[in-house]
Amino acid sequence: MIDSNYPRPQLRRSSWMSLDGPWRFRFDNDMKFRTPQDVPDWPLNINVPFAPESALSGVGDTGFHQACWYEREFDLPDDRRGSRVLVNFGAVDWQARVWVNGQKVVEHQGGHTPFNADITFALVPGTRQRITVWAEDDPHDLEKPRGKQDWRLDPHSIWYPRTTGIWQTVWLEFVSDTYIRNIRWTPNLERWDIAFEASVVGSEPEGTLMVVRLHCGNRLMAEDTYQVIGGEVHRRVGLSDPGIDDFRNEMLWSPERPTLIDAEIKLLRDGKIIDEVISYTALRSIGVQSERLTLNGRPYNLRLVLDQGYWPESLMTAPNPEALRRDVELAKAMGFNGVRKHQKIEDQRYLYWADVLGLVVFSEMPSAYRFTQKAISRLLQEWVEVIARDISHPCVVIWVPFNESWGVPDLPTLSAPRDAVQAFYHLTRSLDQTRLVIGNDGWESSATDIIGIHDYDSDPHHIRVRYGPEVRLQEFFDRRWSGGRILTLDGHPHRGQPVLLSEFGGVAYIRPDDERFEQGWGYERIDDPEEFRRRVHVIIEAVRCTAMFSGFCYTQFADTFQEANGLLFADRTPKIPLEEIANAVRGEPHVQP
Repeated sequence: MIDSNYPRPQLRRSSWMSLDGPWRFRFDNDMKFRTPQDVPDWPLNINVPFAPESALSGVGDTGFHQACWYEREFDLPDDRRGSRVLVNFGAVDWQARVWVNGQKVVEHQGGHTPFNADITFALVPGTRQRITVWAEDDPHDLEKPRGKQDWRLDPHSIWYPRTTGIWQTVWLEFVSDTYIRNIRWTPNLERWDIAFEASVVGSEPEGTLMVVRLHCGNRLMAEDTYQVIGGEVHRRVGLSDPGIDDFRNEMLWSPERPTLIDAEIKLLRDGKIIDEVISYTALRSIGVQSERLTLNGRPYNLRLVLDQGYWPESLMTAPNPEALRRDVELAKAMGFNGVRKHQKIEDQRYLYWADVLGLVVFSEMPSAYRFTQKAISRLLQEWVEVIARDISHPCVVIWVPFNESWGVPDLPTLSAPRDAVQAFYHLTRSLDQTRLVIGNDGWESSATDIIGIHDYDSDPHHIRVRYGPEVRLQEFFDRRWSGGRILTLDGHPHRGQPVLLSEFGGVAYIRPDDERFEQGWGYERIDDPEEFRRRVHVIIEAVRCTAMFSGFCYTQFADTFQEANGLLFADRTPKIPLEEIANAVRGEPHVQP
C-alpha cells in the first residue's frame, strides 16, 4: 500500500522530502514588493501548508489580504547531491511565483491545481538552500475560480472563510537527468485492457526503455517493455479475460469491491534503472443505459453525500493526512457509496483513500462569480489542469464544470453563458470520453449526460407527490423549479439522461451550547435532537423510494462554519448514530432505541 503521506499517490518515488512546517511569513497588502530582495523583514512565522486565515497556520488572520510572502531554508541530503531536484506545490491560491536562492524558477495561476519546477539550475554549492514564494489572491476578485470563499469580511449564508496562499503540501523530489514526468491510465472493459501513457523528460529520453509491471495482490497480470519514442509511451496493456462473470466481477473496481491493480514502472538505459515510480489503476466503467446510470455495465444507484471539504481549525486543508482517510471512512460508515465534492478540488490523498476503500467521487469545479472573458479563460485553464490531475483515479466518475448557473447567469435568455456551458461540456468529453459530465448541476441543463436537480423541500409528502410514479415525465420537465428556474433550457429537452436529485435535505441541528446557536442555519432548522433524527430518516426514505431518480445526494456531510446542516458536527462527531444513518441511506429496517 502506498504511503498515505505521499502527496501524489499515483506517481510515487521513494526519494522525496517534505517542505511542510515552519516558514517565515509576511503579508503584502499594498503589493509593494516584487522580488525576494525587496522584502525588508519577516514579522511572522507560518505553519505550511495551512492558509494564514486558519488557526493551525499559527497566523489566524481572517482579514482582507491582497498578497503574502513565504521563505525558508532547506538542506539537501548528502546522498542526493548531483541529482536533479524538483519542487512541487499541491496548490497555492491563487497566483504564485517561486524563487530558489534568488532565482525565479516558476510562476503559476490557479488556486486548486498543482505545479512544479526543476530547480537544479538555481541550487548553490553545499547543502543549505533558500526558497521564497509570493502568492497574490485578491479577496474581492469575482472573476477567478474561488468556490465557497467569501468576498465579505465575515462568512455569510453559504460562503466560508477565504484561503490565501499555500494550502497544500510542498515537497521536493530527487530524480536522474532523465525521468518520468507523468503517467495516465485509461481502462476499457470491452477490450479488457488498460491504456497506458507516459512522458519522459530530461537530457536523453530517446534510447530509453520503460518496463510496466501490473499485479493484483499476488497475481501478476502483465509485464511489458516499451521503447520510449519522442519522449512518450502510448500503449495498451492487454489483460487475460478471466471469463465468467464471477471471476470478472472480482477484478472490477466498485465501492462494494474496490479492487486495485498495482503498477511498478521503471525507466532503463543500457539495462540500468534510471527512474522508478509506483502507481495503481483499476478496471471500471461508468455509463448510461435505458435512462439509468451503470457501473461496470450494470445498473447502479448512487447514494451520495455533499461534502464541502472544510475543517474548522484548518479550512480547506486537512488538519493531517489521517483526516482525509477518516472522512472517506465516515462517508462509507453512513451508508453512502459516493460523495459530491462541492466547489472544491480535493487533496489527491483523499482520492487515494476513495480509490482504496471504495467511494465514487463527483469532481466539481470551484466557480467564479462574474461572467467575463477573463473569468471564462481562467476557468478553462484551471479546469483542464483539474482533469489532467485526476483523470487516472478510479473513484472519479463524474465531472461537473458548473453548479447552479454560478458565473454563467441568465442561461435561458443569454447566448454567451449558454455557449460557455456547452463548450465546457464538450471540451470535458473530448478530454475524457470514459466518464460522464454534468454540464450545469441543479437546473437550466443544456449539454449534459445527467439531469441534476436541487430541491430542499424537507416535507416527505411533497417529495412523494412531486416525484411519484403518477407524475408524467413531460409534466415533470415542464415545471418551474427553485426561484422560478427551469430544469432544461429551450432546445435541450430530456433525451433519456438519468435524473439525479443532486442536492436535498439541508436540515440543521445545532447544540444549544454551540456558540453558533443563534446564527447557525440550514434550509430547515430543528432544535430538538429527536425530531432532527426523525426528519433525516423520513426525508431520506422518501427520496430513496422514488423510482424516478438514479440516485441522490444528501446535503451535507458535516457542519461547515455557520451552515449547520451536516449529518456530522464540524469536528466529525455524529449527530445521529452512524449505523442509523446507514440504515436510512441503504433502506434497511430501522429499530427505534
